[in-house]
Amino acid sequence: MLDTIMGGLSAVFWGLVVLSLLVFVHEGGHYLAARACGVRVTEFFLGMPSRLKLSFRSKRNGTEVGVTPLLLGGYTRISGMEGDVDEDLLKRAIGVLASRGRVSASELAAELSCSGEDALDALVMLGDWGSAVPYYDEAKGESPAQKTYPETWELSARDEAGLTIYDKGHQLPLTSPAASAGARPDLAAKDNFFESEKEKTYLGKGFLPRVIMLFAGPLVNLITGIVLLVLAFSGAGALTYSGDGRVGEVDAGSLAEQAGLVAGDTIVRVADVDIEAWDDLTEALQKAFSSESFELVYLHDGQTKSTTLTIDPSNPPQKLGITNYAEHRRLGVGESLSLAFNYIGTTIGFAIQLINPTQTLHIMDNSSSLVGVSVMASEAAQMGFSTLARFAALISFSLGIMNLLPIPPLDGGKILIEIIQVIIRRPISTRIQNVVSYVGLAFFLFLFVYVSRLDIIRFVLN
Repeated sequence: MLDTIMGGLSAVFWGLVVLSLLVFVHEGGHYLAARACGVRVTEFFLGMPSRLKLSFRSKRNGTEVGVTPLLLGGYTRISGMEGDVDEDLLKRAIGVLASRGRVSASELAAELSCSGEDALDALVMLGDWGSAVPYYDEAKGESPAQKTYPETWELSARDEAGLTIYDKGHQLPLTSPAASAGARPDLAAKDNFFESEKEKTYLGKGFLPRVIMLFAGPLVNLITGIVLLVLAFSGAGALTYSGDGRVGEVDAGSLAEQAGLVAGDTIVRVADVDIEAWDDLTEALQKAFSSESFELVYLHDGQTKSTTLTIDPSNPPQKLGITNYAEHRRLGVGESLSLAFNYIGTTIGFAIQLINPTQTLHIMDNSSSLVGVSVMASEAAQMGFSTLARFAALISFSLGIMNLLPIPPLDGGKILIEIIQVIIRRPISTRIQNVVSYVGLAFFLFLFVYVSRLDIIRFVLN
């Protein structure tokens, strides 16, 4: 019983470690690309959003970086990736906010002749941009702990040039993001104030920067996987198999033992087939087993020996009873890179089959969920760094490639939407994007439940 409990805890621990770190790395790619493109990033966390968190604020760009107790991944909050508000309304809203310094949704609605809901949506969008901060009125019983947005918002703290703590080159002290700038009529009077704020968001960037930000997450996963495999194969070393007919182990009582083969021998010919590779040996033996007898030629201590094996037609053997010779060695960096790209190619083929309706169920039956990944991560950790690094590399490749599938809300789906918008020369409404994303989420929810059920049967009930 205790062993079962400890095994379960080990699986949970290593599953969380591997998946959380790889998702965090993925989000790190988005974060770095966004900052390189001049886009504000307000949060970058290991773990899912939670009120409980341990964090610090970057002195350089104001991003809150930290960890939450919900270690099921990570997230990056890039300004301007969410929401759908009329730009004209948003432009007028930020003008009012800058001129007053603080404004409520009801006051903004009266000023702009719009509904209170639209006014609040505009303020929330400006908050997502890093242009505004929520104001919690204690007299009204409001507090940062509440689940709803407050009624009133303030212009975020600015330096003389109008830059926030999230902007490169700002001259502000490292204050709380809730700090207010007060009224800044000088900014409100600028014709390009709204445009300069929008330019610092995902929404304000062109096609290429957006695609770079979306593609960066999967790209970093691929790079991480390659680095892990190089460390595993070239650093720690790995068990590698010979490509020829060298014998590793001989099964007791097998046909190979009867033929006099021992570990270290090399089979050079089966019947009339010369053996150059292990696949040659496998194919030659399959044909030889269908005959009454065949000659086996092999090298033993540098000397050529041969023997004739007789086959019982009524009970032909299924195997010779040997394994391929294997040794632990460190691969060259070039060999490691070649293997890494082979793994990537295999993962791409797997992903393509997943969205092929004729192959989907077959691929799902051979996939693993969080349950299976956790169990395998625990087993890999027990086998040492090299095995764990190789396992993590394969998971990293899977995260990177699967995220590039053209299915919203995955990165690949978002890239597809960006491409379609370029082709049709107009933005796709957030409503349509949300509907498509919900369909994609439903598919992955079904996939998760289906594969989790199989994993529970495979790893828990058996």
